[in-house]
Amino acid sequence: MTIAVVTDSTAYLPAELNGTYELTIVPLTVVINGWAGLEGLEVAPAEVARALTARRAAVSTSRPAPSQFADEYRRLLAAGADGVVSVHLSAKLSGTYEAAQLAAAEVGPQVRVVDSGTAAMGLGFPALAAAASARRGHDLDTVTRAAVEHAAAVTTLFYVDTLEFLRRGGRIGAAEALLGTALSVKPILHVQDGAVVVRDKVRTAGRALTRLVDLAVEAAGDGEADVAVHHLGTPDRASALVDDLSARLGNRLRDCYLTEVGAVVAAHTGPGLAGVVVHKR
Repeated sequence: MTIAVVTDSTAYLPAELNGTYELTIVPLTVVINGWAGLEGLEVAPAEVARALTARRAAVSTSRPAPSQFADEYRRLLAAGADGVVSVHLSAKLSGTYEAAQLAAAEVGPQVRVVDSGTAAMGLGFPALAAAASARRGHDLDTVTRAAVEHAAAVTTLFYVDTLEFLRRGGRIGAAEALLGTALSVKPILHVQDGAVVVRDKVRTAGRALTRLVDLAVEAAGDGEADVAVHHLGTPDRASALVDDLSARLGNRLRDCYLTEVGAVVAAHTGPGLAGVVVHKR
């Protein structure tokens, strides 16, 4: 049994895993002032960050077309795959999952589509788990189950300097965006039931990052866990988070990755993002 695994470009898989797993990545599109580019191929997060800080810059994102997914599914099946498991970012954050579902309905029952309920390495961990299951020769049901079970084992937490970009993109409500400006409140966000919500509120960025570590350690529980730290243009902040998490989790920390988010998440969070994804083993 050969099962192919597909994900999308918002998984932000660590560069050190390139070539380790068999994964097909379908890119989303970022539009900057009318110019459209594919995430990870034609547009970089730094370009988005610059555009977001410029006056009158218009930045938006769009899902892949269903035909893009259908083409990939058919290519993989024609190349010898017995089935395809396609794992994607939350349906509440993007139309990508819906596009994959439409393509799967067109191609046939050999394709299963999984909503990870989150993004970044919250998506990456279940996609990698599905790829590992496929590599062991498991059947379509087993590989699909691996993706679903590992998606349920992740917690996605993040801090942004301002909620304005999330509000503009419709990823968070206006009332919650107000929390980020009133009395200098610095909210910590998480993805709950597929949507971005406020998890906690503190007074300063420094306290927010400390609280981010506390919440990540809490999410890891008493067992072993993998951690991915994400950032946008703040590598020093991200490195400090890695150090703090390593110290707090000790030998319970298994794999630890540090990656910059790509252009799509950058477009919705803005510069200053710091995020932690915890994957319970």
